[in-house]
Amino acid sequence: MLFDFEHFISMLPDIWKAFGETLLMIGISLSISLIIGLPLGIILFVTSKGLFLRNRFFNGILGFIVNLVRSVPYIILLVALFPLTKILVGDTIGPVAASVSLSVAAIPFFARLVETSMREVDKGVIEASIAVGATPWMIIRDVLLPEAKSGIIQGVTMTIISLVAYSAMAGIVGGGGIGDLAIRFGYYRYDNTIMIATVVILIVIVQIIQLSGDAISKAIDKR
Repeated sequence: MLFDFEHFISMLPDIWKAFGETLLMIGISLSISLIIGLPLGIILFVTSKGLFLRNRFFNGILGFIVNLVRSVPYIILLVALFPLTKILVGDTIGPVAASVSLSVAAIPFFARLVETSMREVDKGVIEASIAVGATPWMIIRDVLLPEAKSGIIQGVTMTIISLVAYSAMAGIVGGGGIGDLAIRFGYYRYDNTIMIATVVILIVIVQIIQLSGDAISKAIDKR
């Protein structure tokens, strides 16, 4: 039988536990990526060529570091960060430990999305703000963030969806969550029921995130 409903019911406690671990991983890493990635993306934008805080050297160094982290496949990054994870959380397995590598992967990804969103802001609005004597902080707070907020929300949506995929991969090395359940039961035990259930759950999660993100972005876009 391809899908055993009774077996699925019996596995619900494990599925709910895995679902909770996935939410924990995504919640921790998303919070960190927003706290660090948003200002990082702003800095990348305002220090680029033609902007009011342009600094070619600083922007180049920062851009290189961001691109360097983004160029490393997540599964390799996950293993490479084991020593740092051990230092920070005292362990290398479990959802909290997996959140370290998830955060490191998400920060540069979200930062680039923020930078891209701000590049869509009309340069004339920025130039007008400079002309009336607005300070860099005022331009960022009152012009860039409000004008780019719809794109930033879309960036948050894309980041969450990427984190869902990354968290599933973290299950390969004992990160917990839906991916771990799929590996331990669906793959190693040839349990088609669990494999199908985990795939469906991940699809539903991504669809809900995408639809919610699109709705929020459209609601706050006043253009």
